[in-house]
Amino acid sequence: MQITDPIADMLTRIRNAGSAGHETCTVPASKLKAAVGQILVDEGYIESMEVLDEGVQGQLKITLKYHDHKNVIQGIKRISRPGLRVYADAQNMPKVLNGLGIAIVSTSKGVMTDRSARKQNVGGEVLAYIW
Repeated sequence: MQITDPIADMLTRIRNAGSAGHETCTVPASKLKAAVGQILVDEGYIESMEVLDEGVQGQLKITLKYHDHKNVIQGIKRISRPGLRVYADAQNMPKVLNGLGIAIVSTSKGVMTDRSARKQNVGGEVLAYIW
């Protein structure tokens, strides 16, 4: 099956696994998805992520994080999509919930959070909001 928006598919799988109370979820691997997953690990939204080399593409095994039997990720939203790309420069980088959440941004210096993009003074495509 052809997926037109693989990042939205990854975020939906994480959202669905969290709302169903699953411990892990698997996603078809790519470099961009691995970078997004690593940001989620670094920011403390998921427990861990590992790359499983199964088949041609491989899989990302994402272990979700819970606090008091509630998912740490309260909300996850895809912003830029194939039909409508959303870009922001360093001065107009969005803040999610006044800094309580993060925006994941794809820049010329790699995939990073909105805070890192502001600090390095780079703009890019706003991929998702997580809070």
